[in-house]
Amino acid sequence: MKIEQDIKLDFDDVLIKPKRSTLRSRNDVDLEREYKFLHSNLIWKGVPIMASNMDTVGTYEMANELIKYKLITVFHKFYNVTDYSWFKFNKSYMIPSIGANEKDFEKFCKIYDVVKPDFVCLDVANGYSQYLIDYVRKIRESYDKITLIVGNVVSGNMTEELIMNGADIIKVGLGNGSACSTRIKTGVGCPQLSAVIECADAAHGLNAHIISDGGCKTPGDVAKAFGAGADFVMLGGMLAGHNESGGELITEKILTNKVINGIQEIEEHKYKIFYGMSSDTSQKKYYGQINNYRTSEGRTVKIPYKGKVENTLLDILGGIRSTCTYVGANKLKNLSKCCTFIRVNRQYNNLYERFDV
Repeated sequence: MKIEQDIKLDFDDVLIKPKRSTLRSRNDVDLEREYKFLHSNLIWKGVPIMASNMDTVGTYEMANELIKYKLITVFHKFYNVTDYSWFKFNKSYMIPSIGANEKDFEKFCKIYDVVKPDFVCLDVANGYSQYLIDYVRKIRESYDKITLIVGNVVSGNMTEELIMNGADIIKVGLGNGSACSTRIKTGVGCPQLSAVIECADAAHGLNAHIISDGGCKTPGDVAKAFGAGADFVMLGGMLAGHNESGGELITEKILTNKVINGIQEIEEHKYKIFYGMSSDTSQKKYYGQINNYRTSEGRTVKIPYKGKVENTLLDILGGIRSTCTYVGANKLKNLSKCCTFIRVNRQYNNLYERFDV
């Protein structure tokens, strides 16, 4: 048994300290990045924000909106080969996901034949298994030009291990997602800000890249992830609940305290179902049951219906631009260089939060 005494931090534990800036407008900030990936040698350019590969987020409908802003959608792994044959597939901003077994490999071979993707995401919750390292080698040997995303991990040593065995991009985050209950069920995890800082340092030392996956609740959290060194930020809950998201739309009628012409008024409230990919809902949907040797590590929740995802995207992108103006970063590329975090015990004044209109 060992205890690490140094403090690990989450997004809620810090704020970004402002600095003198010569920027006159948020419009002066360039959010596009250009990356060359270690093993594939692919050069990619765009805004490095990703929709998570959850079936309530990583949908083709979502991709058609995100691509307008040069954002990436990582499709959930339950799209089949026929689905891909119908997609108008954009190799720069659409990424298929697969699991890590022989059937998944065979499925990817067929998907590759259909759309020739530039990327593939290995969708494995536990990135610490030896079988995953072996699988990464297999993908790399079979498709040497593919840009390989692998995860999830929260430590520098495993980040390095996966990169040295063929991964180009490491997905960082364990148990921090809004629909994830891994930390409750297993006690395993690491605060996301510290995980990103550690894994980014390890990856960048090898000329590779990382994704901060999960834990963002606000545009400010997305900015903090970039400030901590993330090359990409993956969003689940923030992009859930929209027209373009998956999940059932539910309408509930609720009696109010208002009475008009002697009749009590009824309000309609709309929600969308959102769930983790290790939840009871997901396991039963795709596998028919939860095997008796495992437990559910995801939540199923109903979240307020948010309408078009475009409004949320503009809010996120506007927030990041504003962060850059506060610290003098004229490009997203420079944000981590300009970023100083200060530890806090309160993020903001929430006195009137429940009265928002």
